[in-house]
Amino acid sequence: MNKTSFSRFFYRLWRSITEAYSDDLYQDPWKFEYVVLDTETTGFDYYTDRILCIGALKLREDRINVNDCLEIYLEQQHYNRDSTEVHGILKNEGKDCLGEKEAMIKLINYIGDAIIVAHHTRFDMTMINKALKRQGLPTLKNRTLDTSKMYRKTLIASPLLKKKPSYSLDELADKFNLSKKDRHTALGDAYITALAFIRIVKILRKKYLNLTVMDLM
Repeated sequence: MNKTSFSRFFYRLWRSITEAYSDDLYQDPWKFEYVVLDTETTGFDYYTDRILCIGALKLREDRINVNDCLEIYLEQQHYNRDSTEVHGILKNEGKDCLGEKEAMIKLINYIGDAIIVAHHTRFDMTMINKALKRQGLPTLKNRTLDTSKMYRKTLIASPLLKKKPSYSLDELADKFNLSKKDRHTALGDAYITALAFIRIVKILRKKYLNLTVMDLM
């Protein structure tokens, strides 16, 4: 693909993503497609740290399509031994790694115009958009949902219950009795997040009359 064709391709892709949600979101959540994702990174600094691995899977209605998942390992120019203790990813550990630009192109193609779901979405989206900017690619404009914030909506309002500002993925896994066997792998965390998302939507259906995507935000 020459440079002109490459630019046109990404312009069309960017337009399809940014214009996808000009319609309203006051509709049943299961009318939409979701991409549930997670990133493993060298650390938590948006400017100096980098993405090591991205795991993503697609969800429609209350079903996870396990046959259409994405797992990308990125070539590592940055390395943090401390973070390796959490995610277990060694530097270019013999896996088929992609350069950052190729990885971001693959991710954009996979996500399309789906609503993005993650746990603590802001971190993952910021890391992904920083990578896109570094590679001269358009940032993601998709609607996003955060399972940490969604979980707070399931809790009853009571002076006896003090809601925490945020809840960890481990807390949600424990609450919903979800296996943490693959915790701290990108695809494993994406799968746990997807299961938690389904459970949360089921709970909120009992709380909200005619639940819509807007109620999840």
